[in-house]
Amino acid sequence: MSPTVVGMLVIISLHIFVILASDSDPLLDFCIPNSESDFRPCKNPYIVTTQDFVFSGIKFPGNFTRNGFASISVNSNTFPGLNTLGVSLVRADFDVGGVNIPHYHPRATEVAFVLKGKIYSGFVDTRNRVFAKVLDKGDVMVFPRGLLHFQMNVGDSPATILGSFNSQNPGLVRIPKAMFGSGIKDQVLEKAFGLSGKEIGSLRRRFVPPGLR
Repeated sequence: MSPTVVGMLVIISLHIFVILASDSDPLLDFCIPNSESDFRPCKNPYIVTTQDFVFSGIKFPGNFTRNGFASISVNSNTFPGLNTLGVSLVRADFDVGGVNIPHYHPRATEVAFVLKGKIYSGFVDTRNRVFAKVLDKGDVMVFPRGLLHFQMNVGDSPATILGSFNSQNPGLVRIPKAMFGSGIKDQVLEKAFGLSGKEIGSLRRRFVPPGLR
């Protein structure tokens, strides 16, 4: 095979990879999901209104967890106007000392903008290098797609972050819950983390929903 052909195949492969790395391009101006059972995926554009493109659900913080963290996701599931547009966002609020536990988004890169407060923020790459620093109001940090990242309020007052994603549904995998709140066998977790069966059980009681215990 000639070098020219090889080069063309590499370029084509990279192009396909870029296409698959994000949401597909829309074929219409917009596609508000159709709630009627007439087999059409999009609402008739002639009955779409301005309200279909407005969401007012992040004016105030969400419900705080015991980690001192609250978040409200604005994706295509909660805001149908985002459907097919390839974007979404999240409002994240932190009590003093609040933590957004290590997690990742399998389908999107995130750009986080600090609205107020002081946030220790960072991510870990595939070489286990940590890229982290304290962000102040007005700072922006990017978390590459699929990489583990975390945030913690290190200031003396509440903090708020607005995160945006290049996917209408970025997905969310929280590491502690994925490890100890799922159906992974105890033997695997014991060997992976060097924990006893009793310790595994204690962690499961914390992360497994009551109805699944």
